[in-house]
Amino acid sequence: MRKILMLFNLCIFLCCIGCNSKNEHHEEEAKFLVTNPMQKDTVFFHEYVSQIHSISHIELRSQERGYLQNIYVDEGQFIKKGQLMFQIMPLMYQAEMNKAQAEANFAEIEYQNTKSLADSNIVSKNELALAKAHFDKVKAELALAQAHLGFTEIRAPFDGIMGRFYVRLGSLIDEGELLTTLSDNSKMWVYFNVPEAEYLDYITKKKSDEPLKIKLQMANKKMFDYDGIVETIEADFNNETGNIAFRATFPNPNGILRHGQTGNILMPMFYKNALIIPQKSTFDILDKKFVFVLDKNNVVKSRQITVGEEVSHLYVVTGGLSTTDKILLEGLTKVKNNQKIKYDFVLLQQVLSEINHLHAE
Repeated sequence: MRKILMLFNLCIFLCCIGCNSKNEHHEEEAKFLVTNPMQKDTVFFHEYVSQIHSISHIELRSQERGYLQNIYVDEGQFIKKGQLMFQIMPLMYQAEMNKAQAEANFAEIEYQNTKSLADSNIVSKNELALAKAHFDKVKAELALAQAHLGFTEIRAPFDGIMGRFYVRLGSLIDEGELLTTLSDNSKMWVYFNVPEAEYLDYITKKKSDEPLKIKLQMANKKMFDYDGIVETIEADFNNETGNIAFRATFPNPNGILRHGQTGNILMPMFYKNALIIPQKSTFDILDKKFVFVLDKNNVVKSRQITVGEEVSHLYVVTGGLSTTDKILLEGLTKVKNNQKIKYDFVLLQQVLSEINHLHAE
């Protein structure tokens, strides 16, 4: 029995040695993918949190005191310029206007009579001047009364969308009280803050005669159908944040965007002959980025690189690499520095097309 057990253990030992030999042979035969950095004109999009505003967003307030007699519109309704929105009870202002109208009629008759007498040299020119002054005064009072009466009707100053009501029918309204808001959403102003370094890149690369077109990603992560144009940049940097405010204008023909929405601005930055590599071909040591570079003897050596820009799957390399270098594309955790490997070379264009296909899915 003892001999049988010894033979059995020996067989297991020999099998393990055979398996280990096969695994070592397999590891020796493993091949890694290698590629070259690629140089090409590239566009990267910088992303900024943004606030969306109507091109005109105003508060509508009462210019007279009185009871709110009628509301002719509804919240969220699109209204036209000049459309009647609110009516403040006009009885008192109508009475004041009627009184002013009567006084104006009387003053006009008095002036005409005095003028006839002055033409016949019955009264002096001074009396005519006094009658004319009195007539002008009551006409001004009539115009003022008409203005007050007109203020009891609140009409839309432009085409727009009604906001919420801050008063209800029958409310006693004070002069200057907020009634509602009105938004012109035909175009939208989108504000976003840009750090100083990126502002300098934008200014130095921008062509003065070409407006910069940008994109808007809405809160649901979908892209807005229309591009916007950067029209203004604020005068001063914010000393606390180091940012400066940009304002872009977007057309909004379908009315999708509303005042107060948020989104992300995607602003393109153009790089000529940029050296790009996939992000997956890099690894980090502390706060520095490295790649494995193959030498002429197929030995991988770690090399520090400088990254200028990054997107979801690419880096623009500004230092440490050239287009003639061969870099390890995958399996970075399976090799060690100064290890000799076998590899298959793949063009970076093919790698990028596969990456883009995966991200599109």
